[in-house]
Amino acid sequence: MAPKYKIGQKVIITPVKNQHLSPRDSDLEPYAGQVGEVTDYHWISPSTSVGVFYIYTVRIGTGHKEVILHEDELEACLE
Repeated sequence: MAPKYKIGQKVIITPVKNQHLSPRDSDLEPYAGQVGEVTDYHWISPSTSVGVFYIYTVRIGTGHKEVILHEDELEACLE
């Protein structure tokens, strides 16, 4: 399975809705709705039956702030 987002792609940070908030989720709230750029990604395969999922490093705005996000916390930016 290929990654959904590519390095250099613009994305919008969208924390998962209708999910019990964890301390990590509350850390994402200040970034909700902001546009960022994918700078790197990594795949994880917790077991052979689950398959592969991707996590992404996203640089937010023009600064150097980077956050690590799951694929379901992002959507493509159609600028």
